[in-house]
Amino acid sequence: MKYLCLICAEKVMEQMTEADATAHFAEYTEFTNAIRASGHYLGCNRLLPPSEAITVRNRQDKVMTTDGPFVETKEQLGGYYLIEARDLNEAIRIAARIPGAKHGCVEVRPVAEDEQTLIALGFKP
Repeated sequence: MKYLCLICAEKVMEQMTEADATAHFAEYTEFTNAIRASGHYLGCNRLLPPSEAITVRNRQDKVMTTDGPFVETKEQLGGYYLIEARDLNEAIRIAARIPGAKHGCVEVRPVAEDEQTLIALGFKP
């Protein structure tokens, strides 16, 4: 089963000292190499800070945009991993090793793979 691991922290890389960011990047390199080797890795990326975000809404065919995130929160969404795991327990064990879990939190969310979703997204005819 696929799981999306959403990494939230009080500080993103751009808010860290250069030394701290360099050390944190090294931790992520080591973790990413490990889950690639174990076969759990499906994808990942780091997100730019919330100041770079745009929130989009469509109401009655009128598109509205707002700078930044919709909700003010202490923790910021900083990146994600898409992983393959046998079950939720294995996904939690993998997520606990994500370096950001030491400084913030990682939300683990199963990816919907039911037939209706797969059809709607064009993965099944």
